[in-house]
Amino acid sequence: MSDRFLLGHGTENDFVVLLDPDGDRWPEDRLGAALVRRLCERRSGLGGDGVLRVVRSVHVPDAPAVLGERLGECEWFMDHRNADGSHAEMCGNGIRFFLHVLVSEGLLDRAACADGVLVGTRGGPRRVGAGADGTYWVDMGPARPFGRGEATVAGRTFAGQAVSMGNPHLVCLTDADGGIDLDALDLTAQPGFDPGLFPEGVNVEFVQVLARPAEGADAHVRLRVHERGVGETRSCGTGACATAYAALAAGSDGPQRGTVVVDVPGGRLTVDVTPETTVLRGPAVVVATGGLTREWLDS
Repeated sequence: MSDRFLLGHGTENDFVVLLDPDGDRWPEDRLGAALVRRLCERRSGLGGDGVLRVVRSVHVPDAPAVLGERLGECEWFMDHRNADGSHAEMCGNGIRFFLHVLVSEGLLDRAACADGVLVGTRGGPRRVGAGADGTYWVDMGPARPFGRGEATVAGRTFAGQAVSMGNPHLVCLTDADGGIDLDALDLTAQPGFDPGLFPEGVNVEFVQVLARPAEGADAHVRLRVHERGVGETRSCGTGACATAYAALAAGSDGPQRGTVVVDVPGGRLTVDVTPETTVLRGPAVVVATGGLTREWLDS
């Protein structure tokens, strides 16, 4: 069992982690889409919403293109694959868990991460930090609205705000008073969307804005999400950030600024929104470690 793995999650957005610091154990021709799908299969594999490869940026062929002049500042690269085997640009829960793995595996010192370290992603460099309370935070960059769209679920249409967090989102604020039961929505299938607005697919968020914000927050929402390439997940970090922006924008015509508490099926996240950037905070947990058997790899 020489191929070691870790399993863990951030608010139950769960991942298989493969350690490959020098880029020679899990190169692209070995960690192909088919193997990623097998790893993420919940019955015959390990199970997860995606795979995170822990690798130094200098060993990732496409890192120079996505990191540019900041390549030298990003020692580590989060090589993130969706459960369907496709590459993903960015994942807020994943990158917090990624830093937790770097710390727990002794690859980074937790105290040195208090002010944040740069990690490379296919959505660009992201600053991630370790909080004194055991949680992790990530500077996700600014939320960028790019239009309005609609999602369709079981013949019902929901208006939404298109928001980019380095990956595309459609945030649909639902009206609980209008008879919409957020928990009853069937998100087992990809909601319908406008491929002209989202040519590469989209993560779709369905959101209920709660009447009374949590203490210290400017808004409080409940969220369910269908992630492209994965399906419904228990949490989505970029989705929480896009949702926080949309919830604040719905109540203001000016620059969006404030703190939003986001309750997802897997727990609670906090998002701080400013016109300049968005910061996501929440927990990260390693559940188990082990080794892949030759029997499974060769099957």
